[in-house]
Amino acid sequence: MRIIKNISRRSFVKTIGIASGGLILGCNTNLFSDKEDKNKNLTNFNPNLFVQLNSDGSLILIASRSEMGNGVRTSLTSVIADEMEADWNRVTVQQAVGDAKYGDQNTDGSRSIRYLYETMRQMGATAKAMLITAAAKKWQVPESECSAENHFIIHSSGKKIGYGDLVEIAKTLEVPKDVKLKSPEDFKYIGKSLRSVDVADYVQGKATFGLDKRLPNMKFVAIARCPVTFGSVKSFDKTEALKIAGVQDVIEIPRIERPFGALGGVAVVASNTWAAFKGKEALKIEWNYGDNSDYDSEKYMNEITANVHKQGKVAKDVGNINKAFKNAHKIIESTFQLPHLSHAPMEVPNAVAWVQGDSCEVWAPTQAPQTTRKEVVNYLKTEEEKVTINVTFLGGGFGRKSKPDYIVEAVMLSKALNAPVQVVWTREDDIKHDYYHTVSAQYLKASLDKNGKVTGWLHRFAMPSIASTFSPGVDYAAGFEIASASNVPFEIENMKIEVGKAPAKVRIGWLRSVINIPHGFSENVFADELAIAANKDPLEFRLDLIGKDRIEETKDPIKYNTARLKNVLKIAAKNAEWGKKLPEGHAYGLAVHYSFYTYVASIVEVSVINNKLKVHNIYTAIDCGTFVNRNTIKAQLEGAAVFGMSLAFYGKITAKNGAIEQNNYHDYKMVRINDTPNVHVEIVESSERPTGVGEPGVPVIAPAIVNAIYQITGKRYYNLPLSDYGLV
Repeated sequence: MRIIKNISRRSFVKTIGIASGGLILGCNTNLFSDKEDKNKNLTNFNPNLFVQLNSDGSLILIASRSEMGNGVRTSLTSVIADEMEADWNRVTVQQAVGDAKYGDQNTDGSRSIRYLYETMRQMGATAKAMLITAAAKKWQVPESECSAENHFIIHSSGKKIGYGDLVEIAKTLEVPKDVKLKSPEDFKYIGKSLRSVDVADYVQGKATFGLDKRLPNMKFVAIARCPVTFGSVKSFDKTEALKIAGVQDVIEIPRIERPFGALGGVAVVASNTWAAFKGKEALKIEWNYGDNSDYDSEKYMNEITANVHKQGKVAKDVGNINKAFKNAHKIIESTFQLPHLSHAPMEVPNAVAWVQGDSCEVWAPTQAPQTTRKEVVNYLKTEEEKVTINVTFLGGGFGRKSKPDYIVEAVMLSKALNAPVQVVWTREDDIKHDYYHTVSAQYLKASLDKNGKVTGWLHRFAMPSIASTFSPGVDYAAGFEIASASNVPFEIENMKIEVGKAPAKVRIGWLRSVINIPHGFSENVFADELAIAANKDPLEFRLDLIGKDRIEETKDPIKYNTARLKNVLKIAAKNAEWGKKLPEGHAYGLAVHYSFYTYVASIVEVSVINNKLKVHNIYTAIDCGTFVNRNTIKAQLEGAAVFGMSLAFYGKITAKNGAIEQNNYHDYKMVRINDTPNVHVEIVESSERPTGVGEPGVPVIAPAIVNAIYQITGKRYYNLPLSDYGLV
């Protein structure tokens, strides 16, 4: 249920950090409850969206989600501005601190617009209705004779008045219970291309990222952590570190045994970041490596691969897979191996904290401010209202900055040093101590009849689960990790999904598109392999494999529609002119995937000349339901293309004797600008509910590249990265 209130004259305004004086509307979306709130007392009213209109006409939105290039601050604002008939040039955004009153603030899972779209429309329409009422009162005319346009209320006689001039009257009004929303054809911002509200600050260097934050008398800290996950300090010698100019102290910090707790280690305190880094390098530390010191990623891959070559735990069993295999005209079997991946955002983990007594204030690039607040409260054993989490801009996140271990470190050190502290990770720290994307082994087996139809599908996989981070000892995939395999959209009569054992040896976390990376890869590459075995065109075969138009019955309120999945594949193929003759050494590959309730297909044109791979064009089609900002979606899919190429070309984290072997961008590489292809994006016009955009573009890229390579070379690559084969 949504409750919108006029809180302009309430003392409550002081608690949300915005100046009083304007028209202020607060809204509670009750995202996770369908029970009506019978208590209308403002004391129990916790709005998670705010609109403030000032007498000068300026319009402020309190943004509850984190901005990391995802465009969320612009999208949130534009929906309200559209329904409100506001002038986009009068809009500014103020970032919310981490607080439960804002509802769910986690900026991950591609869900910001999905969760808040309808509520934002209601907020804008409510503000507009109140301004129309205010103008009608001022002019002593019927409301029916008034309309809103571009920050003005206009009377049918032609006279008009600015929004700001109506604030004093609007502040006194009751919020209307029912408001009329605009018809989609009247949208002027929603579904259009809109410039970011933050672009000027980005270009002029005014935007404050975590690394930019400074406080008087702040100390800078770098931390040496055990090379092996969950290892500890046996002893250390700080003599040489203290000789470094600027180094002030060296102290040990313990491990906090919580999912997002600090890893522990030896902290070097200095007057500047560089001195802290150099001091850390000068430390002499003897470590207790602990139980994970035996982790060898090559041996581990062999172990989990063996686990998928034998029967696992059954997660789904439809029809009779054994009978399908027994009666098959042809059997195809393949094994896939994918390594750990690191987030490696451009801005490394960092945080500023100032603990004063039992109170604490934090400034950090975080995707999860409320989770951060809870971790800080837990460590300090204090009360929530005494902890403030200020969210800066994020220089990339990809899920890494949903885990606030680096923020807990800053809090620990501020308390120990009784001073404001900035903890900054090096790139090496970032890559060697990440919450890694899972490593995986997958075995797929399918049966074809004499007409090339798939009659049976077995998918068996083993991968350390994200759940192991929260419940140590978990060594099988969790339900949500199984779902992306068991909900494969193919119309196959006999299907079986099994899960193999895979204990975690490092911290496992979600990375952009999460489980859809390994499953999207294996399903799309294997389906392409089946097309070749059936002697059919891959596009035609895939459309047949998806089958007839149907809406899958699931527990989710947003139902899976195979017609929409086939549609994006057809659009991408049309835009690429699938089937046309390409230059010698060039070929197309395709992939299509459903994730975060969104349908995405990509056709990728590659060339392989002298055994060297180049990606020339990527044609992507997306159906994300009703969409807000074309610019943002195009940017997200262009970014997803480059992100997916980087994973396909270079993405590989390995361990030896428990320690991660990669260090920096020289051995954990990214696609460079000269490798970047032309990315063509088509967004499907839709009136369906809005769905995810930030992540669904990633899973299709690697398999489409691999499928295109096969068309040229006749070689099928089941393991990544492609750099292992000398192709890049």
